[in-house]
Amino acid sequence: MTTAHNTTPQYPFTAVVGMDDLRLALLLNAVSPAVGGVLVRGEKGTAKSTAVRALSALMPAVDVVGGCRFACAPDAPDPGCPDGPHETGAVEERPTRMVELPVGASEDRLVGALDIERALSEGVKAFEPGLLADAHRGILYVDEVNLLHDHLVDLLLDAAAMGASYVEREGVSVRHAARFLLVGTMNPEEGELRPQLLDRFGLTVEVAASREPDERVTVVRRRLAYDADPAGFAADWAAEEDALRGRIAAARELLPRVTLGDAALRQIAATCAAFEVDGMRADIVMARTATALAAWAGRTDVLEEDVRQAALLALPHRRRRNPFDAPGLDEDKLDQTLEEFGADEGTGGDDDPEPDGPDGGPDGGGPDGGGPEGGGQPPQDGGPEEAPLPPEAELPHQQEREAPQTPQASEKPEPESAPQGGAAGEKAAVGATEPFRTRRLDVPGLGEGADGRRSRARTAHGRTTGARRPQGALGKLHLAATVQAAAPHQRSRGRSGRGLVVRRDDLREAVREGREGNLVLFVVDASGSMAARKRMSAVKGAVLSLLLDAYQRRDKIGLITFRGTGAELALPPTSSVEAGAARLEQLPTGGRTPLSEGLLRAHEVLRVERMRDASRRPLLVVVTDGRATGGPEPVVRAARAARLLAGEGTASVVVDCEAGPVRLGLAGELARELQGTAITLDELRADSVSALVRTVQGNRKAA
Repeated sequence: MTTAHNTTPQYPFTAVVGMDDLRLALLLNAVSPAVGGVLVRGEKGTAKSTAVRALSALMPAVDVVGGCRFACAPDAPDPGCPDGPHETGAVEERPTRMVELPVGASEDRLVGALDIERALSEGVKAFEPGLLADAHRGILYVDEVNLLHDHLVDLLLDAAAMGASYVEREGVSVRHAARFLLVGTMNPEEGELRPQLLDRFGLTVEVAASREPDERVTVVRRRLAYDADPAGFAADWAAEEDALRGRIAAARELLPRVTLGDAALRQIAATCAAFEVDGMRADIVMARTATALAAWAGRTDVLEEDVRQAALLALPHRRRRNPFDAPGLDEDKLDQTLEEFGADEGTGGDDDPEPDGPDGGPDGGGPDGGGPEGGGQPPQDGGPEEAPLPPEAELPHQQEREAPQTPQASEKPEPESAPQGGAAGEKAAVGATEPFRTRRLDVPGLGEGADGRRSRARTAHGRTTGARRPQGALGKLHLAATVQAAAPHQRSRGRSGRGLVVRRDDLREAVREGREGNLVLFVVDASGSMAARKRMSAVKGAVLSLLLDAYQRRDKIGLITFRGTGAELALPPTSSVEAGAARLEQLPTGGRTPLSEGLLRAHEVLRVERMRDASRRPLLVVVTDGRATGGPEPVVRAARAARLLAGEGTASVVVDCEAGPVRLGLAGELARELQGTAITLDELRADSVSALVRTVQGNRKAA
């Protein structure tokens, strides 16, 4: 856990260069935690974590009940606090906590641990608080939230939505308050969050490193100065930090008096309807954000500019229809909707307050002179010598905001400048057909990998299949097995009361079976034999469908293509199916068919991945017509490479792309060498009438 009161001063929030949207979103949540937190998406090395950690130093100190582990407020203690009831006593003031949730945290570390042994034998709710309790009335920061286990994300977002955490173990439950500002950061290249989890974050912002040399120079100079003398650097920016801290406090005080008029509310509803967002959460978040923007600007009325800015922050991540869609918002459509549903009153007219100074604010807007529309913007760069006016003197900025550029993290890769292998007659990339729902392809056996939805595995969540002695810390208690183990010893242990005498050796934990996520490695034939436009379009549609299936089943994916004289690792194993779809779209075809090279490259990739994560089992999906024409003795070498993969127990599926009235059955022969299964493109469809119900498991049993 990291808190805001460690010995080294945090990097000052006001010293962060650029990233106006990120700073504004964080400040709006500081003003109104009901907004629902911030999800920060962006490439690595863009100071996402620095900005989030810097926010904690700006938050007002909180009063807590002395000795309470759950940070109860003295004037309104939680009636259900496990440390309560609280009597009138000592009041402690402490800085707002900044709690970090590591990616590898356990469920008990997040929500807290309950001593089951004491609960069974003594009837005592001995509860050790987790990170959710530590973060109460503070900030909970989750770096790489997209890599966090799904069940932990569910627990985290449920607590954020309800303002309370519930811990239950075999009928014994503990509840405590858990209200915090939730901030998550992620690199989209490492995988996306599920849409229903994205929706639980109030706001989202995209960040990317500036391409302006002067701005990059400023970033480097400030960072070097901070690293050389953190205390001195913080002292240089103390005045700006104090001014911003005061402005947050003033906006919080003003917030209850802000009026959300019918006209603004109508615009919010119309905007959400126009962009076809699911559910009503977007409307509520936009209303809260627009209200916070008005308070931040020092106004008591919500204007059209506030609604517009709220839409830009609250809607982009709610418009995604599938994992291949990049988040974003059509600003022309947004402006048209706001204009259509605008009103004469409450939408900003000649009576709008004038901005301070010729540049619209005391600090002159952003690095290029512009600031975000709507409620004010965070203080901009300019150095300690350019101290802003006190909060009560600041007025809202009304400058026009430049249309944001498409985030680079979501851009698709450029096509290769030269064709691989230099094969003559290479054809340009063709589009894929519409994706379809595919049959589930399983890895045989029982794994122990990360929770997912593909293959059978022993997991922390799932149906109970047995009991065992705990291996390390007690997981999910198997109550019946525990009682059965303790029952024969009650007389020898001198039991005299109603309680069961339970010792640690009696405890049994449940063995559960669920499903795991796998590493699905696609090996795609892009040779000349696959180059017919309709054929390759269908192949890409099938691979795209399998990518979507892998996303839904929580798999990692990788993509190898082979054509010409060799094979290329087009996408190293990752959780980002969006990146896989982008690589697939740019895939050209042509040249010979070096099938052996594709299989050998797959063998090498899987060898490296086994060393990185031995528990994640691979599933090899080879998409080809089975022909092998590249290199010396191509058929013999391909068979040897296939047997090499089979000898290591790699589960394989060959998607047979052979077409035409005369079929050679080469893909089936390849599947036999791989000791896998072969299915046609038609059989891959889950809704195909002629599809055969086949899995890797079934094929191996038949063999």
